[in-house]
Order: sequence, then C-alpha cells, then structure tokens
Amino acid sequence: MADEKPSLSYLLLLFFSLHAFFIHSAYSQSFIGVNYGQVADNLPPPSTTVTLLKSTTIAKVRLYGADPAILRALSGTGIGVVIGASNGEIPSLSADPAAASQWIASNVLPFYPATQIILISVGNEVFSSGDPNLPSQLLPAMQNLHSALQAASIADKIKVSTVHSMAVLGQSDPPSSGAFQASLTDTMKPLLGFLQSTGSPFTINPYPYFAYRSDTRPETLAFCLFQPNQGRFDAGSRITYMNMFDAQVDAVRSALNAAGSKDTEIVIAETGWPYNGDADEVGATVENAKAYNGGLISHLRSMVGTPLMPGKSVDTYIFALYDEDLKPGPTSERSFGLFRPDGTVTYDVGLAKSGQTAAPAVGPPSSPSATKGPAGYCVPRPGVSDAQLQGNLDYACGQGIDCTPIQPGGACYLPNTVASHAAYAMNLFYQKSEKKPLDCDFSKTAALIPGNPSYNNCIYPGS
Repeated sequence: MADEKPSLSYLLLLFFSLHAFFIHSAYSQSFIGVNYGQVADNLPPPSTTVTLLKSTTIAKVRLYGADPAILRALSGTGIGVVIGASNGEIPSLSADPAAASQWIASNVLPFYPATQIILISVGNEVFSSGDPNLPSQLLPAMQNLHSALQAASIADKIKVSTVHSMAVLGQSDPPSSGAFQASLTDTMKPLLGFLQSTGSPFTINPYPYFAYRSDTRPETLAFCLFQPNQGRFDAGSRITYMNMFDAQVDAVRSALNAAGSKDTEIVIAETGWPYNGDADEVGATVENAKAYNGGLISHLRSMVGTPLMPGKSVDTYIFALYDEDLKPGPTSERSFGLFRPDGTVTYDVGLAKSGQTAAPAVGPPSSPSATKGPAGYCVPRPGVSDAQLQGNLDYACGQGIDCTPIQPGGACYLPNTVASHAAYAMNLFYQKSEKKPLDCDFSKTAALIPGNPSYNNCIYPGS
C-alpha cells in the first residue's frame, strides 16, 4: 500500500547501499582528472586510451573539443567528461541561439547520458587571447548554450563555464589580497553572476612552474614542488602557506570572495610541470615534473584542501595525458605528458589502480642494514605545525612510497590526523631511502628515534 512503512530489511538494505556508495566514493578519487589534448600525429585510438584511463585512478577527462570517437569510447565508463567549444566558435554561439542549440544537438545529445558529460567549457583563456571582440561575446555564448541545455532538460546535469589563466587576477600575492584585474570588472561581474545563478564552477589554470620561471631561487622551487620548505606567511590571513598550488588557488578564492562569489566552486582546468625543455627553460626536468605532479596528487588524496577551503579537494585536471608533438613553441610545450603513446608512463606518480591496492606495510621491523645510514625511525619533532606536517606528508607520498595505509579505509588511516599520517609517511620515506641524514630532515622538522613509534596502531616499517 502507498502508506505502508518501509520494512526493517529494506532500511538495512538502503543503509548498506549508501554505505557502499560512500566507501566507493572515497576510493574513486573523483577529484583527479587529466587533460586529453590531440595536437599530435602519434596518439593511440580512443578505445586504447580509454583502456589506459580505466587502469588508473583518473576519474575525469577534459577534452578541448567534442570529438565523437572519444565521446563514444568513453560511453559507459563512468568517467566524467568536460567538452569544449573553441574560441573560434564563440562569435556564432553568441550571436545566434539556434547555433547554440545545434551545438548541443551535435556534441551532447547523441552521447549523453551514456557518456558522462559534466561540463561545457566555452573558449580557453579568452581574456588573454588577444582578440578584443571575444570577451564581450563570451557571456552571451555561455547563456545561449545554457538555454539549449535547459530546453533539453539537462541544464541541472551539465554546467557551462569558461577557462581562465591566472592573468585575470590583478593581485595574487599574498593569497589574501587576491583580486581580479580592475580592467575586467565590467565583463567579469556579469559572468560571475551567471556562474553563481547556474551553479557552475569558476575554472582556472594555475601553473606553479611559471611562477618558478620568474623566481628561480632554490626555496621557491621547493615551495612549488611540494617539497619540505619554511613556507610563506600571509600577514593578511595569518596563514603560512607550504606550497604554491594552495597559494595560487586561495588567491583565486580571495578574488571570488571579494567579487561577491563566495559560493562559486573552483575547478582547476589545467596544472602541470614539463619534464623536458630548451636550455633556457629552467626547471623543466623529469625529477621536477615527478615531484610536482606526485606531490599534487598526494596533496589532493589527503583531502586536506587549501587553507581557505579546508577538508575538500578541488577538482583538478592535470596537464596532460599525452605529449602533443605537433604543438608549436618551445620544447616544454610538447613535454607535459604523463603517458607515452604506447601507454607506458613517462614517469610514475602513482596513478595506477594497482598502486592503490598494495598491501600495507604492517609486518615486523626489518633488521638494520650494514650498508645504509643510521638505524631508527623518522618521526616529527615536537611542536611542528600541521601546515608544515602536511607539506612533509605531501612530499613523502609524492615520492612513490605506498601511502595506501593512511588513505580512507587503510589499515593506518585512524586516527585521522595530519600528525599521525605525516609520521607514517615521513618514516616510510626514510626507510625506503638511502637513510642519509637529509632523508630524515624535512627542513629540520624530523628526527630519528630508536624505538618503533607505532602511530596509528600500526607497526611501522623499521630499519
């Protein structure tokens, strides 16, 4: 009967279904995405690429267009997809609502919902494109596409936004002073109003690599690469930032807040680090690319968020899935790929699913090695701040050690504190290293002790 109360068995089934859903969500790492560009002549077919994606923890893909072969290949995978309308399409989409309706009819409706399209990006870095007409045409194009989605009754499922470069900020350092360029006020204000009214994200491309290119001091490199460093104090917010990614994202958060868009979500449409470059492209090395992307992924997995947006990882699309060998410009432009066309990794940042299921190291300590440095366990010194420990945690887990045990559901996840997770990761990093004094230094925040600390109710790997 319609007014019959749910049975106990039904409620139990519902409870366990929801429990399974949230457990699955914890492991899906839905905040990690990748950019899939196609300016190349050596890429594998879309079906091969989708097989590669399914072998990783990558949960979202950003396309720069709406290639039908790729969209068909992604059907049924559950991978979230961002599709793009190019800068060249903006004038027609802006001028003619029928053109926008046709764009949706051609690029969305034949594939959705089997292919999980979640966002349409209208243009790319329009405000720094050099075309003086595009900025005024951008919002009407977005509005027309949104109206076409409404007509198809899917505007609540697929959002419309546009991707910005960090150049839209007139001020970003320190993060608390973040503000949009004054010259963009007339254009940016209604655009932000559209995003807020439609529940669409503000998407932006922060690149700590370019920040380092303009300031090549060693301490800046460590700050950009999620490596142990002294941090940078923001007097406006009284926050010490331990990495450039957080600082850049929070500068965007401050700018949005100052513009009255406190509820607008931020999505990182691109970020990455090149592994190769010309002689004058300082910092473009495999070691630095692995450190940045590995540290970034570890930071996102920690779910610590940023100081202004704690407790939730910002959706982040890493640039890029593959190198694009036909791109013009310096060597670095063709050297961002995480994978080679044959599916092998350019360098390993722990994205393979098999790396997420490795058995936790909870066995008895091994005996000291006669060929290595001092025996013992590397632990944080007393009084070290959570911000510094989070930086140490991101760095250690970004170096390829198995941090599965301190992720949700892992044997050493509880207690869920920065201190206990950092202690586990710092010690494991030391045990897997050559055990030189610097391997348990972490900018003077760690020390060796003789006894097993057994944090997290785990037996730590020992010397």
